[in-house]
Amino acid sequence: MSSATPKKRLKPKISSPSSSRQSPIALEPPRHLFPSRQELRRLAAVLAIASSVAVACHLFASFLRPQTKPFCDSGLGPLDAFADDCEACPSHGECHQGKLDCAHGYQKVGRSCVEDGDINETARKLSEWVENCLCEANAQLLCYGTGTAWVPAEEIWNNLDGHSLMKNFGWDTANFNYTKQKAVEAAGKIMESRTDLSGMKVLKCPDSVAELFKPYTCRIRLWIFKHVLLVVPVSLLLVASAMLIWKVRRRWILSTRVEELYHQVCDILEDNALTSKKGNGETEPWVVAARLRDHLLLPKERKDRVLWKKVEELVQEDSRIDRYPKLVKGESKVVWEWQVEGSLSSLRSRKKGEQGKLKSSHGRHLNLDQPSHELRRDLQASPHWINERKGVHS
Repeated sequence: MSSATPKKRLKPKISSPSSSRQSPIALEPPRHLFPSRQELRRLAAVLAIASSVAVACHLFASFLRPQTKPFCDSGLGPLDAFADDCEACPSHGECHQGKLDCAHGYQKVGRSCVEDGDINETARKLSEWVENCLCEANAQLLCYGTGTAWVPAEEIWNNLDGHSLMKNFGWDTANFNYTKQKAVEAAGKIMESRTDLSGMKVLKCPDSVAELFKPYTCRIRLWIFKHVLLVVPVSLLLVASAMLIWKVRRRWILSTRVEELYHQVCDILEDNALTSKKGNGETEPWVVAARLRDHLLLPKERKDRVLWKKVEELVQEDSRIDRYPKLVKGESKVVWEWQVEGSLSSLRSRKKGEQGKLKSSHGRHLNLDQPSHELRRDLQASPHWINERKGVHS
């Protein structure tokens, strides 16, 4: 069976070679004329990749730039507004022939309308200004009873025209009026409002808020009037305490000064008496009380009669000092004289004299008969006593 099959297939090939060369139809085509299977596969792969890239680019471009629908007109009904061929007009916007226009106080952002930040900020500041004006007016009325608390809304509307913030919007513009309206509406939510007899709307700041706008002087005065039953007794008590403290302090200062002057008087009288005794009567042993007073007191203290009167009382109680009238240069004067005999200070003066002689033997001259440095300065200020001291030293 296998040998019979090849014989049948070889019959055309055994035919004469001259016949096969003469007919071109019987010739086979060249191998490079048609692509091979491998080349076909490569071509299919390239076409597939190119198609994928084209589809991806188309989708990406359509995603970046989506085809927007026009806006539906604002006057359409609710069913027509949701049609497939147009987009519903956003809130606070007006649409006409597919275009969007935002209302006053709103600006277009994308395909929606949002509030204008500048207008809102200006309206807020204007509203605060209106509140301050109304609350200050009510506070003035509550404190002093002058002015009025109810202000017409029309007056507030007109006053906003001259505000500096409104210059940013120009005059007679839609934003200008819209900003004023929004400011008045915001202030009206906080203020009290009513309609007067003429039918006009008036606004007033609440009393609770106006309390915060009262000046401190007004608050103190109203508080005193409210708590007068407590303030009056406390004030009287404080005044009485202050007067008592002042009197006690003045008495203490007066008594201290009186004692100081008294000791100065004693030292001056004693020193004058000892000087007169040592000078063999060249100087008087007494001193005029009025001159001694003018010498010791300061100019402002001479007007205080109580001060020297207290000194005189201490001098009267002192048994070492004699007081008697004497005719001096034709005038009767009260003189004071220190009793040298039996004085406890004479022993001290004797000791001082002995110490002075001891120091003078060493070539030093020291006058121990003088009182303290303060008294020596006071004595030098009086010409009468200076001459007496010179007589003693001579």
